[in-house]
Amino acid sequence: MDGVAARRPVAWVAAVVLVLEALAILFLNYVLSVVVDKQDMSMAGMDPAAMSTGAWVLGAVFALYLVCCAVLLARIAVGDRPPGTFGRIVLITCAVVHAVLGAFAVGLVGWTAFALLMAVLALLVLTLTAYGTAYGPGGSAPPATAPTHPTS
Repeated sequence: MDGVAARRPVAWVAAVVLVLEALAILFLNYVLSVVVDKQDMSMAGMDPAAMSTGAWVLGAVFALYLVCCAVLLARIAVGDRPPGTFGRIVLITCAVVHAVLGAFAVGLVGWTAFALLMAVLALLVLTLTAYGTAYGPGGSAPPATAPTHPTS
């Protein structure tokens, strides 16, 4: 299987993994919100209910971001076309977020979490590099070439 034929499955796997990660983030933030609510302790005078709601809302927003990235990857895989500028920026930010989370996870959670985040980062980077630019294989327009005759 050459690189062009292997890029669709990579985009599909990345989309599925991001959806699973979004579900895990939702579950984790739900557990965190329940723990904070049951502790009934304040941090710097902040209401425990506000912290519980904040954990839940932040988890939901991050999960929604991951699902949007997964939808973008699925769209790329279905059409077998590279993402546009906006899509490329969104996927790059998703990759950067995974790199930063991996750096934090290795110290806070452990090497297993780091390895999982780096695997997702690898899928994102592989998808971005496999599809290249909009003018690569399967692109809509050829790259501009230099004129073949001298201009005087």
